[in-house]
Amino acid sequence: MAEVQTSTQSGELSQRFIEFVMMHAQNAALFLGQIPNPKTGEPEINLDLARMFIDQLEMIQEKTRGNLTNEETTVLRNALSNLQMAYVEASGAAGPQRAAQPEAPQPPSQSAEQPTSGAPESSAPITSSESEPESRKKFTKSYGP
Repeated sequence: MAEVQTSTQSGELSQRFIEFVMMHAQNAALFLGQIPNPKTGEPEINLDLARMFIDQLEMIQEKTRGNLTNEETTVLRNALSNLQMAYVEASGAAGPQRAAQPEAPQPPSQSAEQPTSGAPESSAPITSSESEPESRKKFTKSYGP
């Protein structure tokens, strides 16, 4: 009887985990413009928030590796791969047009810092610019260009 109770509880937990993953995926899709904003009815693109949800799902995938059922693993893997592809599309095609508007008012200090950090990179010797992308590949994550 304890085995039946345990399998029922694990089934409920599995369903809750899948709902949790799908909730995060829906939030990411909302900020990728795939789902219209419920208040305005218009799609919104906020790549920073979308990336946050995608990164959280990646963290969950890494921290639960080996502890999920086949169904949970499949749902998480598929949600992540779909969101990552959508992120690449949103950042490449619609990202510069729509995401520039929400980001422009927020980070005036960041835009002031970027030219100073960008100038040394462009004036740096070719050898340092070639080694820099290699080190960035090891320590940063990118879904697109």
